[in-house]
Amino acid sequence: MTYCVGMLLDEGLVMAADTRTNAGVDNVGKFKKLFTWEKPGHGVFVLLTAGNLAVTQAVVSMLTEGTQGRRGSKADGDNLFAAKTMFQAARILGKAIRDVKDVDGEHLEANGDAFAASFIFGGQIGKERPRLFNIYSAGNFIEATADTPFFQIGEHKYGKPILDRVARNDMKLGDAAKMVLLSFDSTLRSNLSVGLPIDLLTYERGTLKIEHTKRIGLDDPYFKMLSTEWSKALRTAFANIQALDI
Repeated sequence: MTYCVGMLLDEGLVMAADTRTNAGVDNVGKFKKLFTWEKPGHGVFVLLTAGNLAVTQAVVSMLTEGTQGRRGSKADGDNLFAAKTMFQAARILGKAIRDVKDVDGEHLEANGDAFAASFIFGGQIGKERPRLFNIYSAGNFIEATADTPFFQIGEHKYGKPILDRVARNDMKLGDAAKMVLLSFDSTLRSNLSVGLPIDLLTYERGTLKIEHTKRIGLDDPYFKMLSTEWSKALRTAFANIQALDI
């Protein structure tokens, strides 16, 4: 399984994904699930993936080949860099998902496997504001808003409470990144199918280039401090609340 979070802010984007995949307690692997494409000065795109690894890798490869002009005479229709808006880019991603399903979907079902994949897709093109989409296995999608500024895919339930309580679109990038990492810390403590390292990306609105990425491993000093201090803060808050009178 996996856990991914994408957050849309007034200041830009925060995107993060774990790297654990598993098909049983004795078959654990590590694969990257955060992917980027950029054309400095034109646009940046960030993709988080969850679900069947063969499906998501095929989608990522199709998008990459599209940006390289390697998908035939209709390459512009498959090229993220040819999109003029993030909505058009999300449609290109949706088409790539459906193209993979056309090839593999029937064979997966014949073997009792579902065509299972979900994606969080964000970025900015030109002077358009950054946008964030949750894209489903059918290739359709919804867009983040000020009312719902974040999306989660994968094992989301343990990390959702802090996002529900704290997330706001006017947060600073650093505060939002801290909150996202706390969401991961809660998930890691309660779900063995999610694991380190975590790939974290922050994108500052208007820069049109990817400058800040970080892989957070087991010995990362900031993440260790964050986890320890959060546990202390929760215990203190619990102790300071009046007990139930029974």
